Formats: sequence, structure tokens, C-alpha cells
Amino acid sequence: MDSELKNKINNIKLVATDIDGVWTDGTMYYSLEGDVMKVFSTYDGMAVQILRDLGIPVAILTGENSPMVRQRANKLHIPYLYQDEQNKISRLNEICDKENISLDEIAYIGDDINDLECLKSVGVTALSGNSPILNQFTPDYVTQRFGGQGAFRDFVDWLLENR
Repeated sequence: MDSELKNKINNIKLVATDIDGVWTDGTMYYSLEGDVMKVFSTYDGMAVQILRDLGIPVAILTGENSPMVRQRANKLHIPYLYQDEQNKISRLNEICDKENISLDEIAYIGDDINDLECLKSVGVTALSGNSPILNQFTPDYVTQRFGGQGAFRDFVDWLLENR
């Protein structure tokens, strides 16, 4: 790893993440009654706790609007949750203003084309190992775990190992 990337990692003050394809495998389960279910990895929840203990907040930005995501974010005491978000970069700028940080001080993990603008704008980037856009964007890190299997935790562990 080059010293420039190491410096960027050392300056991270917030970790932002997409949900579907990162915290989930991107699958949505529908019941006959119309209920939608998602499966989350406890590994990702522990990553949020590790970051919180270090004083690094987490932001979730997702294009979906899901009660399950709200419940997961509430359980994990995630300070920033934006659902049905169609302009993720605008939200990241809003968070920067609230936290008094710059985009360079954000680490972002995503998995698909609706994450590209954020990925191109922040300090440190990652894609989940099964991302369909690995041929369109070269992140700083590609997780060894796939979405829904601890990809967020993998990214957080990588960030902390390289601080």
C-alpha cells in the first residue's frame, strides 16, 4: 500500500455505506402478503460497534425504503440513515457540513452504479467482492466477503489494519 492511501485511511472520520449488495446479498424476499424481508450479517453489526468505540460515525445511504433497514440502523445506533435516497452525494455533503469534515475524510463502500458518484468523490473506497461494477470502477479495496456475508465488516477491518 502506498503512503498516500495510508494517509487517507488515517484521516477517515466517517464511514458511509450502501445497504443492498453490501450489508445484504441484494436479494429481497417477498411473502404472499407482500412482506419484504432482508437478511443481515452480525459481522457488519459488530463493525458498527467497533467504529462507534473509536468515535467514527456510520452513515447509511440507500435507494430503498425498508422498515428492516430502519430497525437495523436503530438497533445499531447508527446516527445517519437516509432511505429512498436518490442523490447520495448531496446527502454526503450534508453530513460533511454536520460533522465539519470534508468528503476526503469519508470512507465509502458500495456495490452498484448508484454508488459511483460517491465512490468517485470520497477519500477511501471499497466495493463488495461480488459487485457488478468491478469492471467500471477500481476502488481502493475489494472486500474478500460478498454482500450479506460481512462485506462491511471486511472493509472496516481493512481500514483499521491499515491505520
